[in-house]
Amino acid sequence: MPTTVGTENDATQLIQNLLHLEHDAIAAYDATISRLDDSSKRQQVEAFRQDHLNHVARLEEIAARLKIEAPSEGDMKQMLTTGKVAIAGLGGDDTVLKAMKTNEDDTVQAYEQASENTVAGTDMRPVFAKALEDERRHRAWMDSTASS
Repeated sequence: MPTTVGTENDATQLIQNLLHLEHDAIAAYDATISRLDDSSKRQQVEAFRQDHLNHVARLEEIAARLKIEAPSEGDMKQMLTTGKVAIAGLGGDDTVLKAMKTNEDDTVQAYEQASENTVAGTDMRPVFAKALEDERRHRAWMDSTASS
């Protein structure tokens, strides 16, 4: 299902929704890490989780500058993102990574949309571009690792 995150009509909603998305992603990463058997895969996923923590920190900096209340947790989508991983855990590492790749599809789309959103200020664009680069890298690794 396509995400609408990144298409908001005002900067406050844009930043808040990206923060919700990032917190959802971190919860899904936590669920993934606990379900991976292969230690090298787990280590790589932990590094990706750190990227998401960095995204949160940058988004919170923007929120503070704009005096936007920054959410500190995910939203209802968190049940979906973590639930996919939990169910996939029954099928082994590759199935878990395939489930996470679908979560990354949404995150990539959100940052693509945010990067093109006209309500995003010039100070936001480099943050969105870095996050998009990270998300594309995460997705590519999950796709190639689960397929090999």
